[in-house]
Amino acid sequence: MKKFNIRKVLDGLTAASSSSSAAAASPHSGNRENDMIQETLQSEHFQLCKTVRHGFPYQPSSMAFDPVQKILAIGTQNGALRLFGRAGVECYCQHESGSAVIQLEFLVNEGALVSALADDSIHLWNLRQKLPAILHSLKFNRERITFCHLPFQSKWLYVGTERGNIHIVNVESFTLSGYVIMWNKAIELSSKTHPGPVVHISDNPMDEGKLLIGFECGIVVLWDLKSKKADYRYNYDEAIHSVAWHHEGKQFVCSHSDGTLTTWNVRAPAKPAQIITPHGKQPKDGKKPEPCKPILKVEYKTTRAGDPFMILCGGLSYDTVGRRACLTVMHGKSTAVLEMDYPIVDFLTLCETPYPNDFQEPYAVVVLLEKDLVVIDLAQIGYPIFENPYPLSIHESPVTCCEYFADCPAEVIPALYSVGSRQKRQGFSKKEWPISGGNWGQGTLSFSEIIITGHADGSIKFWDASALMLQVLYKLKTAKVFDKPRGKEEKSSTEIVDEDPFAIQILSWCPESRVLCVAGVSAHVIVYRFSKQEVTTEVVQLLEVRMQCELNEVESPEGGGEQASAVSTPGTSSSPQTSLPQSHPSTSSNNSSDGLRDNVPCLKVRSSPLKQSPGCQVELLIQLVWVSGEPPQQITSLAVNSAYGLVAFGNGSGLAVVDYLQKTLLLNVSTAELYGSTDPHHRQPRSPRKTRQLSAGLCDGNDASAAPEERCKSPTSAKISRKINMIADQKDDARDNSFSRSRSSSVTSIDRESREVISSFYFCDSLSKKSETVAVPSLWVGTSLGSMLAIALTVPSTPDQRMQQPVGVSFCGPVVRLKGAILRMAQLDASGTLLPHVYESWYEPNAPEEERERPRRRRPTSPPSSQESPDCQYAVVCSEKQAKVVAMPSQNCVYEHNITETSFVLRADVVTMTAGVGISCFCANGHIMTLSLPSLRPLLDVNYLPLTDMRIARTFCFSNQGQALYLTSPTEIQRITYSQETCDNLQEMLGELFTPVETPEAPNRGFFKGLFGGGAQSLDREDLFGEVAAGKASRSLAQHIPGPGGMEGMKGAASGVVGELARARIALDERGQKLGELEERTAAMMASADSFSKHAHDMMLKYKDKKWYQL
Repeated sequence: MKKFNIRKVLDGLTAASSSSSAAAASPHSGNRENDMIQETLQSEHFQLCKTVRHGFPYQPSSMAFDPVQKILAIGTQNGALRLFGRAGVECYCQHESGSAVIQLEFLVNEGALVSALADDSIHLWNLRQKLPAILHSLKFNRERITFCHLPFQSKWLYVGTERGNIHIVNVESFTLSGYVIMWNKAIELSSKTHPGPVVHISDNPMDEGKLLIGFECGIVVLWDLKSKKADYRYNYDEAIHSVAWHHEGKQFVCSHSDGTLTTWNVRAPAKPAQIITPHGKQPKDGKKPEPCKPILKVEYKTTRAGDPFMILCGGLSYDTVGRRACLTVMHGKSTAVLEMDYPIVDFLTLCETPYPNDFQEPYAVVVLLEKDLVVIDLAQIGYPIFENPYPLSIHESPVTCCEYFADCPAEVIPALYSVGSRQKRQGFSKKEWPISGGNWGQGTLSFSEIIITGHADGSIKFWDASALMLQVLYKLKTAKVFDKPRGKEEKSSTEIVDEDPFAIQILSWCPESRVLCVAGVSAHVIVYRFSKQEVTTEVVQLLEVRMQCELNEVESPEGGGEQASAVSTPGTSSSPQTSLPQSHPSTSSNNSSDGLRDNVPCLKVRSSPLKQSPGCQVELLIQLVWVSGEPPQQITSLAVNSAYGLVAFGNGSGLAVVDYLQKTLLLNVSTAELYGSTDPHHRQPRSPRKTRQLSAGLCDGNDASAAPEERCKSPTSAKISRKINMIADQKDDARDNSFSRSRSSSVTSIDRESREVISSFYFCDSLSKKSETVAVPSLWVGTSLGSMLAIALTVPSTPDQRMQQPVGVSFCGPVVRLKGAILRMAQLDASGTLLPHVYESWYEPNAPEEERERPRRRRPTSPPSSQESPDCQYAVVCSEKQAKVVAMPSQNCVYEHNITETSFVLRADVVTMTAGVGISCFCANGHIMTLSLPSLRPLLDVNYLPLTDMRIARTFCFSNQGQALYLTSPTEIQRITYSQETCDNLQEMLGELFTPVETPEAPNRGFFKGLFGGGAQSLDREDLFGEVAAGKASRSLAQHIPGPGGMEGMKGAASGVVGELARARIALDERGQKLGELEERTAAMMASADSFSKHAHDMMLKYKDKKWYQL
């Protein structure tokens, strides 16, 4: 434990910080700020690592299922691999090359997976460890991979290529066999054209020695592996997309590009046994049906008790323009067409048996869509879907902001779950989720975690993120308080964004009181209170606020335009606006004298009664209005405090404070008025902005080429270019990580001339004035030009007085100045302990007055004798460039640290760890840093993630106990930890994918099939494909690359009891396999010896009585 003596650091870096330099003069003797403060947080408490990734795999491309382990694998276009087991068991892996995963094949019940990539490489993944690793890789040099097939319980992988050849890979050693099926040997010699790429490979379910090869042109070949020649060739005029066997091996079905399905008898290659067009219109004159769209995939599954299932995707008629993607289930004479919300990427039929030569007994279909995963129950009438237990709906509407709360009150999650459980959809299958493999981790975290996501459609989702899992708790739709236009022609001319006018921009939530405050992109703020009772609100409480443009310094305040609100003079207490909140429709004038829009909000408030279900219920709606033809600027900072009953918000025009209990506006001032006569900035007059904001500002700036639906919409701009204009000024906000303004290493003249924007707020009980000796309710204000200012609040003490008497407001002026926009503020007591924010505990707002017990508000702990030690608090202020610790009320800067010179901080949070308190920062150059408090010593600096996507900057957030997260793609949340303790326990907390499960017994051939033949024919592939029989493959064809998993990965299963069992089972399997081989060899030797003895005995009998001359 290291001790630090707090001393003064003169802040004389720039002329702009002269006020804080004066405040940082040498201290008075005996001052509390000189006392010894013991810091417990050390660098060994920190380590950075990824923990889990939640959400739907972004841009999926392939899928596979292990029917014994019951594990689902999904590959993506950027080389990611997501593995899913039971709810809460999931894993993320990444191929280094980043190439698209074109196919996945499980080694069924072996704890291994083969992936084929678009860069013509195949990889073997070991799933027997908690963090899967690649054991082997094989990179093809001369041919492009198009299709792979791994037969059940086989170690030989068939690899089809674009040239039409098939190579065979030993998955144990990942070496190529010398056995190659060349395309010119497979097709007829008389054929003059190339058959095209291999699009299908499968072995006959009843004869492993027969391989069915499908070529793109429409030719299918049944290849005899032993004789190395084609037994049959099947020709059809249309291109083939997929092939499926009947389990008896006598028939197979092909799907074609003209929407037809052809059924072939194996021994009748001349013509198809049947041709059907499932979605084609049948002409009455007997002609061929009209061609349809290609059937991309077909599966043929049989049942013992009824008709077989034929399941296919695609094949719709061309006249169904605009129709959504469909999955067709044909069962007997019935055909069901199941519409999907998104295009189908792939589908798999789940069957009771892993053996291809037995009745399949399908029970479900897993459908992988572009943005969803759907599992259909085939056993129930109507084919209902299973309720998905995975958190795959993060992207239901694009995420626009995110907040992370670790170490929440224990009762919050059950309360949210109880109201959220009533929102669940009905009509799901009654059966258990079929993807049920793996086991949960053993270790857990002792604290509860909640993630809140704001979305482009105005919805807000609360997620339970405890114990490395993610589960949606409750969904709130903020757009319900507004009237939605039914079409573009009904859209209001006052809207300031073309798309997503309800998008959430900023969230402020108090977990203890459950008060939620949200700011939307249309310059609106909504305050919600949590209730367990349903209420109907006849009229939504509305408060309209008129925020003027920044005043010109050379003019008097009266000349800058009339203020609609009560504006206080700096240093005096303001009287609140006494008028009641406006009911709607608004009675204010819609046009000013010159015909411009004036005093009208951007959105129209709902006029009909609002039924509010249990959960978050609207307390107050605040809307900024147009001013003299200029639309209101978007809100850049927001804070709510339940103890004071106040909400503060700010933008480029200034700030406003609203009393949401009395529904009144307390304060509405420009930023310049906060300084009073001490304003350090030279302010230029601004011309009003006449142009509407374009919806392009809602999208990621680095994703301009993406389709509109794929671009994650955001209420803030995401451009790094240096643009100083009105839109840039208006979106100049560090709180939600916008990048449209200039970012320089010092406070340049450009920054000084740009409009000062309110960037952050902090409510606290503090010594804001130098003359104060007792902490009073205060509001700290941070601006984009690095100023921290204080506002003192006079809050009535008793509940009755609070509802009747106004809240007083007085300005305390600037406290300290930093380089860059202020991102975060916090407060420490005299011992360096973080003072918790003041709050009022939750109570039921809709309970009758006689039953309602209003708990007293909680204040941060203060020293026993504040009169004797007035200098007993420290303000922690962090900006884009530096951090400072300021003694209060003397306002002396006692510690200062320059975080970065060449970059800028995107997100900063004051966090509580088990060992102490610190500041966590994420910089635009990808560095994650932590600083101690109060001395601001660097404890961690890791170059984690170079900023390649504005989405990361917009959603990155830290939380207590060393947790953090960001949106790594439009559909996925990546969670990380910077806590050494969590990193040490991570292996125990992660779930296990592989569990020891016995492989089901092979189907019984039956007495007559065993007697007369006709059962499944096995094949010793080793004799055919091994080096002895087939020779070595060309070295230039493919390159073997040992994986990072190595041999240790083969043997090393996950830690824990289950891992030990898995290792024991592996050892037993290996020992049993070796014993089995030994037993087979012994039996063969015994049989050989018996045969030799018999022959010798026969020879002896033959020549026993003969003379030598008779021989």
